Amino acid sequence: MLDTTRLRVLAAVARTGSVTAAARELHYTQPAVSHHLARLEAETGAQLLQRVGRGIRLTPAGQLLADRAAEIVGRIEAASAELSAHVGLSAGRVRLAGFTSVLSTLLPPATSVLHRDHPGLRVSLTDTHPPEALALLRAGEVDVALIFRYDRSAPEEDGIRLVHIYDDPTYLLTRDGPPELAAHRDSDWIAGCERCRTHLVDLCEGAGFEPEIRYVTDDMVLMQALVGAGHGVTTIPGLALRSHRLAGITATELPGAPRHIYAATYGKPPDPPATTALLAALAAAA
Repeated sequence: MLDTTRLRVLAAVARTGSVTAAARELHYTQPAVSHHLARLEAETGAQLLQRVGRGIRLTPAGQLLADRAAEIVGRIEAASAELSAHVGLSAGRVRLAGFTSVLSTLLPPATSVLHRDHPGLRVSLTDTHPPEALALLRAGEVDVALIFRYDRSAPEEDGIRLVHIYDDPTYLLTRDGPPELAAHRDSDWIAGCERCRTHLVDLCEGAGFEPEIRYVTDDMVLMQALVGAGHGVTTIPGLALRSHRLAGITATELPGAPRHIYAATYGKPPDPPATTALLAALAAAA
């Protein structure tokens, strides 16, 4: 049977990229990390690492085991958190990953509810994009992932369960000019990265034109600043607008274009009590 401590060491080496960084993260000495890796190679009968110059890299077998090790370690931590939760909500923690606009708007009132009703329950946060949040959820590194979808009919992934939290409207941001999308076919547009701009492009195509994207940023505060300075127009989710609203710009809600926000959990129901408490608090905040 593989030793979980050694799996934890391998996962740390894969995540940090070096023995030195893994030792620092785990509060081990470098020789201790090297010893655990050597013992793991002996246990598995496979070469997991190879020297590259002064550094190391994982072999294909090492990468395969490191990926599984991250999942195993995450599941062990999740089991520990669930066990604490079953003992009682007076202690323990729940781990949450989500994107900035929802964390900055819905989470503060939700945590206020948790602190009032379960003062011993701690919430740990990871600010990240939905695909990365789901990856952390599948790996057992978080208990809840806050994500959004524009298509409510999209199928759920295996093992992922979604709880609808909120429908977040989309707004057109302008400084001057009409508040209709189609009126800005000749305007300069401010959009997110290629992965994040899909909804904006779809809305514009639905209005009969392809947007001329002049500025690219995923920072929604900067988007507003560019609009306010007269450098273009953009679309922005309502929660991002609630989190920060720049004076001097016009926000017009676009009908029928919300993003649907979900809290995702993993595995078979029921959820652990701490997770259930967080979901209820998020729903109340929304």
